[in-house]
Amino acid sequence: MAFDSAEQQLTVGELLTRVDLSRPTLYRLAQTLEQKGFIVSSGKPQRFGLGPAAARLAHLWSSRTSITTVAEPVMRKLWEQTSETVALLVHQGQYRVCMAELPSPQPLSFRRGVGYSEHVFRGASGRAIVAFLPDPGPYLDPALPALARDAVLAELARIRRAGYATSKDELIRGAVALAAPFFGANGQVQGSLAVFGPSVRLNRERMDSMANLLLQESMHLSRALGGSGAIPERD
Repeated sequence: MAFDSAEQQLTVGELLTRVDLSRPTLYRLAQTLEQKGFIVSSGKPQRFGLGPAAARLAHLWSSRTSITTVAEPVMRKLWEQTSETVALLVHQGQYRVCMAELPSPQPLSFRRGVGYSEHVFRGASGRAIVAFLPDPGPYLDPALPALARDAVLAELARIRRAGYATSKDELIRGAVALAAPFFGANGQVQGSLAVFGPSVRLNRERMDSMANLLLQESMHLSRALGGSGAIPERD
């Protein structure tokens, strides 16, 4: 757990600052882990990194655990606290696809259904993804005039600062949506968590409250998928 994507090799001294172990205990455990292939060492001074056995465990975990399975408790918590429709959307090429949905129990509600797809730039659930892609350019309409393109890029920058996107009356008249991105173990955006509801229920105060819940649960989902839980800075 001491390793991360920025520091994939650590000296004994660096490890000691990150684990609550004495130096003799650290050396003893490191020797055992290296014998089993979970870490490897090299160089002078000696530096440690993750070994192939760690990769095997990661593969076993990821092959048996789908995003929808991991996201279910996060979505359930959002659904219970908001009573609005909650959806999990995954980025696939030029589209974002609904992989799971918990419809609102209220008579007036909005839902799209599992399997529904839309261009990744449309709606809050799409822009929450595009805003955190390394290069959003390929997902913008090439026919956009320069001024409109600048406005779009400014909106994406605002989403990155806030950590979530919103939309109103964009894809469904009378509907409000909030969406926050989630990230995989590689730190790349994988999709978004979204909450949908009618504008008559989602005033500014309620949207602010839901945004805080959404940010919290999207970070929990990123951690559950092996990420840090922190929203990467793009600006």
